[in-house]
Amino acid sequence: MYIKKEFIIPILIGISQKNIEEHLKLYDGYVNNTNTILRLLDDTSIDVYIRDELSRRFSFEYNGMRNHEYYFSAIKEGPHPHDPSSKLGQQIIKQWGSYETWYSAFITLAKTRGIGWAILWWDPIEKNLVHNWVDEQQIGHLNSCQYIIGIDMWEHAYVADYQPSGKTNYINDYFANINWTYIENHYINFI
Repeated sequence: MYIKKEFIIPILIGISQKNIEEHLKLYDGYVNNTNTILRLLDDTSIDVYIRDELSRRFSFEYNGMRNHEYYFSAIKEGPHPHDPSSKLGQQIIKQWGSYETWYSAFITLAKTRGIGWAILWWDPIEKNLVHNWVDEQQIGHLNSCQYIIGIDMWEHAYVADYQPSGKTNYINDYFANINWTYIENHYINFI
């Protein structure tokens, strides 16, 4: 069974403590639902159709749990600036020419209409970074790629503080709160 991770989130730029508290409760639900599904799937007497639907639902709950763990881990220690001379910074510059060019492309991705996640991945086969949109929690994860950073673009992540029209401000504030040292260390583990 999965154990809920504890995240102590400092005061953030733009994102209220109340919103973080509510968002963490949602994360708790993903952990609980993942464990519930696993328990139910252990029951060999369960109807095959129920088992099939629980199996389908598992990836939603599991990826919701993991997506949020990455999301909160990136901000749990407060902001630390991006270092262009770091290995991740060098890879971003190699592929996009500059951090600003990558960030502009990533923001455009994050503003995709609908619910989901904008995620930057490391592709260990091609040895490059790639970003894409993941619908809901589970549709569009890139096989064999390693999650580097992602931003939650479900309305629960930003509407209370930013209103529906405030996506861009939310994205900018989330990135202003990222501990890039954590992200860069995470990246180094994969290369």
